[in-house]
Amino acid sequence: MAKLSVNLNKIALLRNSRHTGVPDVERFARLAHAAGAAGLTVHPRPDERHIRRSDVVMLDRLMRPWRPGFEFNIEGYPDPRFMELVGEIRPEQVTLVPDAPGAFTSDEGWKLTEDQTALVRPALAALRAQGARGILFVDPDPAIVQRAVGAGAAGIEIYTGGYAHAFREGTHAGILAACAKTNEAAQAVGLTVNVGHDLNLDNLPALVAALPGLAEASIGHELTADALYFGWEEAIRRYAAALAG
Repeated sequence: MAKLSVNLNKIALLRNSRHTGVPDVERFARLAHAAGAAGLTVHPRPDERHIRRSDVVMLDRLMRPWRPGFEFNIEGYPDPRFMELVGEIRPEQVTLVPDAPGAFTSDEGWKLTEDQTALVRPALAALRAQGARGILFVDPDPAIVQRAVGAGAAGIEIYTGGYAHAFREGTHAGILAACAKTNEAAQAVGLTVNVGHDLNLDNLPALVAALPGLAEASIGHELTADALYFGWEEAIRRYAAALAG
């Protein structure tokens, strides 16, 4: 049964549009825990346009009584600033993404070229040494799996933005099959498989059915949008149920 990790970036983005501290990221983290999420995800970018370093420190403090059963997943590009932060926090999971510092959003996975592999391999080794699960954000391509193993990853997160776009167009069969083959190849060599990006209550059921053994989905934008209709806690319950299959 796949678990739900609630991404708090959009709550922080809304807060940052004013100087009142509203909405309160800590309050929404507490509500996510109470509503049945399995963990929290944050992606602290260098410009702090949503999650700030201070939020990461606050969430670490808040979550200590709940962990490790309720996991903290920190996403980011493995530059020295980011690696210093995760070294201080020591989350259960760290998802490395190939975004340049000014990227609008994560819209492609690691290709694990020679240069990229040289970048992520020492970062993954450092994460292993501190007890974190090192995950690589990758495109749905089974050929990437052996490269991820060679780099020392504990798992992959399959980028599902392309799947979500194709689902809206009704043309998702091919990319769904690629996601399924990537999942199968990764699990065959013992990698954890997560998914993330633009997942919602409409496109999750088909994806979950096609990816047996899926460990986790990190969901923020669509869940936060649905919370405008259902309320935050009810949206979390619906997404958790969708992932349960």
